[in-house]
Amino acid sequence: MRDDTSTAAGLSVLLGPLRRRVLRRSRELADLPDLPEAQVELLRVLTDRGPLTPSQLAETLHLARSTISNLLRVTGVAGLTERSSAGGDLRVVNVSATGSARSLLARYDRASATTLATAANRLSPQDQAALPGVVAVLGRLLAALQDEDESDEGVTSPPVAG
Repeated sequence: MRDDTSTAAGLSVLLGPLRRRVLRRSRELADLPDLPEAQVELLRVLTDRGPLTPSQLAETLHLARSTISNLLRVTGVAGLTERSSAGGDLRVVNVSATGSARSLLARYDRASATTLATAANRLSPQDQAALPGVVAVLGRLLAALQDEDESDEGVTSPPVAG
């Protein structure tokens, strides 16, 4: 962003409340359960890439293994994830999203699209015309952050002298 930290700061301040507002309105619109965002992201990864091992999930989502275990316990009880042995090796477990989880995500996506389209219709024609470009830029921003994450994974911190 060159030297324009005010734009970066403004974007940072807006992203969280925007996402929470869209989720809240989408849940109300489609009478959806109040899944925490971490569960939604876990289910998205499993739907897009699954089945995966818990370790692969932790690495993909950049979460602690214990956090993944807790998420899998809760989503398993809710019937949103299921475990299976990997290729006959009972020591390795694969996790996948259930049909219920895929259906729930599709409902979330439809409700989110409707929520955003309704709000966008209240914008000026100029703002509406700018939205496709904004979406493209946000996609590239996400890709740049993902590239940073991937390049940081190969870097180890130096030991702390004690």
